[in-house]
Amino acid sequence: MLRKRYEKQYHRIVETVRLVAPFFGDFIYRPEDQEYVKLEWTQREKPDTPFKAHILSDGTLRFICLATLLLQPVELIPDTILIDEPELGLHPYAISVLADIFKQVSKKRQLIVSTQSVELVNELSPEDVIVVDYEDDASIFRRFSQDELSGWLEEYSMGELWKRNILGGRP
Repeated sequence: MLRKRYEKQYHRIVETVRLVAPFFGDFIYRPEDQEYVKLEWTQREKPDTPFKAHILSDGTLRFICLATLLLQPVELIPDTILIDEPELGLHPYAISVLADIFKQVSKKRQLIVSTQSVELVNELSPEDVIVVDYEDDASIFRRFSQDELSGWLEEYSMGELWKRNILGGRP
């Protein structure tokens, strides 16, 4: 459907996948089974040889799913998306690319992303992060501003502040 009706967005998904998996060629769609869609793909160097999904790493599969979800036409994206630990299995560069996608999508849709990744938090500004602590049988949510953290951010990244428990959010 994306390839046929939304060619521009489809190609953007493929090109984005190639940023983190340069060997990736394209998706293959076989319409014979209408109940299930099986992920098949080709390599750039071998466009005539199809591969099944199990050949890809878990991180590459996760990135393909997230890129497809977030880069489809905006009118098809739900108003709110919840994503739990998207960084699992991702290369640090892929986390950086994903953070850029989050920033783009968050301008038009609400994203709620939980993470334990210092690399992902490093890609965000203070206003993008809500730290949650559990105190007295209640969850306490706190958002920091750039001004509040300006002194700290001169020497540390957001991820380092979180890792050092300056922001809170400990397990």
